[in-house]
Amino acid sequence: MASPLASPATSLSVFVELRFWLLVVFSAVLPVGIYVLLLRVRAISRMAVLGLGIALVLISGVDVYLLQSLASVAKGTPSLADDALFISEISLALYIVPVVFGGIGVNLTSHVLVRHLSEAEKRFDQEHRSGP
Repeated sequence: MASPLASPATSLSVFVELRFWLLVVFSAVLPVGIYVLLLRVRAISRMAVLGLGIALVLISGVDVYLLQSLASVAKGTPSLADDALFISEISLALYIVPVVFGGIGVNLTSHVLVRHLSEAEKRFDQEHRSGP
């Protein structure tokens, strides 16, 4: 059974592929939506920050997969535009996007964990404070 992301042999360009449009969604729409949400809310729970951080890391992984997949498909198409974007040296610049998203996601996740551990250490110290 063929993968739903598999490209037909007659595709003239990767820009008409479902994978390309998924890349646009995962590289622009979802991360920008997450950033807007994080910047606009006045109060947010730790679990929400943790979830959004993990989501950014996962989005970066999907981006890398889609970039690799599109580069493979671009080699077999007659279009020079997709070759220039996905196979040339310019393609290295495309990998900066998932690196940034992954880095921000790791920082958000780390922030939540460090704050939790710091507060847990304070509680431990308070509970186990030796009396005079």
